[in-house]
This record gives sequence, structure tokens and C-alpha cells, in this order.
Amino acid sequence: MFKTRLLSGIVLMAITIALMVYGGYPLFFVITLISVIGLYELYRAVGMEKTMPALIGYISSIVTDVLILNNGFEELVMWLILTLMVLMACYVIAYPKYNSEQMTMLMFGLIYVTVMLSFVFKVRYVSNGILLVWFIYIGSWGSDTCAYCVGKLIGKHKMPSKLSPNKTIEGCVGGIAGAALIGFIFAMVFWGKGQMLWQLPIIGAVSAVISQIGDLTASAIKRNHNIKDYGNLIPGHGGILDRFDSVIFTAPIVFYLVKYMLL
Repeated sequence: MFKTRLLSGIVLMAITIALMVYGGYPLFFVITLISVIGLYELYRAVGMEKTMPALIGYISSIVTDVLILNNGFEELVMWLILTLMVLMACYVIAYPKYNSEQMTMLMFGLIYVTVMLSFVFKVRYVSNGILLVWFIYIGSWGSDTCAYCVGKLIGKHKMPSKLSPNKTIEGCVGGIAGAALIGFIFAMVFWGKGQMLWQLPIIGAVSAVISQIGDLTASAIKRNHNIKDYGNLIPGHGGILDRFDSVIFTAPIVFYLVKYMLL
């Protein structure tokens, strides 16, 4: 199991590096595909993945990404409102085939998965985005690795949340500190001096905090619906949402931190 997880992790990281470096439409298309697959996994949790309302959700997800790519904010709001109206029409026409929780999850998924994940390519397209986009992964995957290592080495005090019985306070702090340290090293290597030496560590630390909220959010949804993993698409890691649960949260926060602190 460890070998499978390691190998798939290496492949996933290699693909991520290639996409982040190249950027452009390949990144956009992959993020859009990941969003649709993530929606499918989320909709499956409430038994809606192969229904007509779910199909509307998948189509709306693609259009949403296109609008976000083109910075069409007013058009995006209009499209989301239209999607909600169409979904509610399906709800009342087919009543009582679907319940309110299922329909709520369809709309929630568009914000939770599609809109939030789209900030990956929005960060990539800002000034110095080819470098700054990595803070999405420093805050999510990097801090998670640091938290795991610190927790294993010195972790003694359990987190109060019932969603994370194996996580420790020391590990949580270690993940935040680790992301801040990586941010500092990143600034030293690519900028060398100036404000980046304090700004990037802050971005790393804040994104690490948000990352943990994202991880627990995905766990809470799984617990509510009695599922272990969202899928098995990524060997050893589970589904798209199992691997990108924290990225979904770090992408928007990194974008806005970069926008208001660096641009």
C-alpha cells in the first residue's frame, strides 16, 4: 500500500509540476476536468451522480470555469443564478424524486469544487504566477507533510476535533511553521531580499491553516454520508476530492493574499 501510494504520489507531483510550469490552456483543461470528476464524487455521496440535475451541474461547472477564465464576474453570477433556477425547476417537476439535501449539494458543489478550485489557474496567471502558484501546494501538501513528520516525532496532545483522532496539536503547529519556513526559503531562493522575506512566510502559514480546515471539511462530508473515500481514481490516495480537499481551500486564499499583499 505504501509503495502504491508513493508511486502514484510521484506521478501526481510530476504531472502537477509540468502543468504549473507550462500553464496556459492545458492547465485550464485539466483543472476543469478535475472539477467535473470532483463534482461526480461529491454527487455520488448523495446518490445523485447519474441524474439529470447532476448533468446540469457538470455542464454548469464547465461553463463556470470558462467564465472565471475570462474574468466574467457579472456573467458568472448570472450563470450561477440561472443554474440554481434550472435545478429548482428539476426539483419541483420531479418532486418527490429528489430531496432538498440532494439538490442543495448540487449547487454547493459548484461553489465548493468548481469555483474554489478554479483559483489554481487564476493564481498561475498573476504576475510571477509561475512561482507564486506553488504556495497553493506549499500550504496544502507541503504543510500536510510537515504536520505528519512533526506529529510522528513529538506529537502528544490530540486535536479536540472528532474528525481527526490521530492528529496532534504539535503536528498542526508543525505544519503551519513548516509552510512558513518553506515560504521563507522560497523567498530567499527566488527573490533574495526585500518584503518577500516576510510576506511569503505569512502566505505559507495562513494557507496552511486554511488547508487544515479544507481537509476536515472533506472528512466531515464523508462522515455524514458514511463513506471512507470519495473514489479510487488515484491509487493509494482515493478520489480527486481525497487528494485535492485542501487545495480547494488554499487556492482562493493564496490568490487573495497574493492580490492584496504582493500585487
